[in-house]
Amino acid sequence: MAQRRVEAVERALTLLEVFNEHQPELSLTELSLATGFYKSTILRLMASLEVFGFVVRNERGIYRIGPACARLAPLAGEGLRLEGVVRPVLIALRDISGETASFYIRDGDERVCLYRENGRHEVRHHLEQGARLPLDRGAAARVLCGGVSREVQVSKGEREPSLAAAAIGIFRPDGELLGALAVSGPRERLTDSLENHRQVLIEKAAELEACLPHGPVSF
Repeated sequence: MAQRRVEAVERALTLLEVFNEHQPELSLTELSLATGFYKSTILRLMASLEVFGFVVRNERGIYRIGPACARLAPLAGEGLRLEGVVRPVLIALRDISGETASFYIRDGDERVCLYRENGRHEVRHHLEQGARLPLDRGAAARVLCGGVSREVQVSKGEREPSLAAAAIGIFRPDGELLGALAVSGPRERLTDSLENHRQVLIEKAAELEACLPHGPVSF
């Protein structure tokens, strides 16, 4: 049977493969030079990729990899190892606190919800994996901007008036900040039990860090 291929899909994947650690952001012109595609073709393909979250485009027209790639990455290869370490901690944190537990990483001037376990309460903070949030508001944002601080950060109504959160940094064995472990929920309920959540975050962060590999990790 002849192999069935779709040219548009292959071109879209070719565009994604241009991005790498040395070129995390690319303009339309740079994409055209790297692939040889017409700019009009790139605009159409990137528009479709943007709709599905595989790329994002800023106000200057610069493209970068989007949250859909972060959501799918843990399902492949080495990414499973990181999720295998983080996921049990999130489940335990969710079960102990009753609130939504999440793990964020920094991506440029945003934070990405890499993994999450939504709370079991009927009224809860619902998060989507791969969601991008700002770095100027919220407990996890302060952790990711803090660099070396191991203190629990707390936010009350900073991003959404009805929400509160507590977060702590997760560090690699070499001391580099890997991400932020957070618990979030309705402001009134979370505030009442904040001290308990703070202690649980400290304990679970220590458990998670003890399991992190010494080598590089994939998200």
